[in-house]
Amino acid sequence: MESKEILTDAFARVHQTVETAVNGLTSEQVAFRPDPDANSIAWLAWHLTRVQDDHLAEIAGREQEWIEGGWRNRFGTDPDRANTGFGHTSQQVAAVIPDAVETLAAYHDAVYRRTLEYLDGVDSAELGRIIDRSYDPPVSVGVRLVSVVNDNLQHAGQARYVRGIVERATA
Repeated sequence: MESKEILTDAFARVHQTVETAVNGLTSEQVAFRPDPDANSIAWLAWHLTRVQDDHLAEIAGREQEWIEGGWRNRFGTDPDRANTGFGHTSQQVAAVIPDAVETLAAYHDAVYRRTLEYLDGVDSAELGRIIDRSYDPPVSVGVRLVSVVNDNLQHAGQARYVRGIVERATA
């Protein structure tokens, strides 16, 4: 199995987990927060997608889907390309409310498709390309992609956990 096949599978698992966390819920359910400072499903799905979009766009040398796809005005939050949710306050988390539940899955789906397009052309030389020398050792494309998968899977799992809470509370 080639490295790009492993990465493609990993991002497919993220995509599947996001879909199962979001699909079929109401606006109220995706906005639910287990306590006043907890993250909602909406914020978790939005944030992990923003991180994937931001990092993959930088690696691929292209504009973010957030900008090109017109998603930035559909989530009730700061539309700035640098806004990925990192360091958000409780109030900023609460403000991430998509214009429709389907928007969460649709934005993630669009970013996922772009990720697959990029991964289709990846080879060993690309995975070894250094993209950040501020760390010791410097960060390669391959290391950054694994970092994105790791972050995404953690947040997707959190979203599934919150969904379980929501479903038990409304059963």
